[in-house]
Amino acid sequence: ELFTPECKFKESVFENYYVIYSSMLYRQQESGRAWFLGLNKEGQVMKGNRVKKTKPAAHFLPKPLEVAMYREPSLHDI
Repeated sequence: ELFTPECKFKESVFENYYVIYSSMLYRQQESGRAWFLGLNKEGQVMKGNRVKKTKPAAHFLPKPLEVAMYREPSLHDI
């Protein structure tokens, strides 16, 4: 697959361990503020220039991955 510069986002950890994603390409013309990724109540993507990092629409909780921990072999397993 071919990824364009529009696919690049900066991941930042916000307070309370929320994760926010900002565009590496797009910014507000006047203020220079980054555009943030956000979802509305229906789960649809919001326009980047309408989302601020303080809005709940831009806050995502990361899902922890379950990692199989290595266990030392014991004599009971033999």
